[in-house]
Amino acid sequence: MFKTLLLTVDVNDLKGSERPAEVAKTMAERDDAELHIMNVVPDYGMSIVGSFFSADHNKAILQEAKVALETWAGERFAGLPKVRLHVDQGTIYDLVLKEAESVSADAIIVGAHKSQLKDYLIGPNAARISRHAKQSVFVVR
Repeated sequence: MFKTLLLTVDVNDLKGSERPAEVAKTMAERDDAELHIMNVVPDYGMSIVGSFFSADHNKAILQEAKVALETWAGERFAGLPKVRLHVDQGTIYDLVLKEAESVSADAIIVGAHKSQLKDYLIGPNAARISRHAKQSVFVVR
């Protein structure tokens, strides 16, 4: 059914990524699909905030995220032959949508964080991804 899947995870909340990971693994195994796993390190929001950090800070943060994602994915997806990892920095929903297009994903799997009054049903990134994606989006609680 799906040839290419994109799973989004947050390496700072890997416990919250367990259920979406289970769903993605099941889908990948069932369809013999290529599975792309993506973590996006949020940017600083305002350029003035970024000016307080050293030039190497971004590189170090991205490297830490990459190592964390490799370790986590290696434990959960060891049996899957078609797993690709991606780490980027910027606006989460925007980069997820771009990556989905880049890898020609048929489906995106995202986790839904616990609802807060302002988010109501799903978090703001999952909501934006769901609204704007050209692919099917599975929001996993």
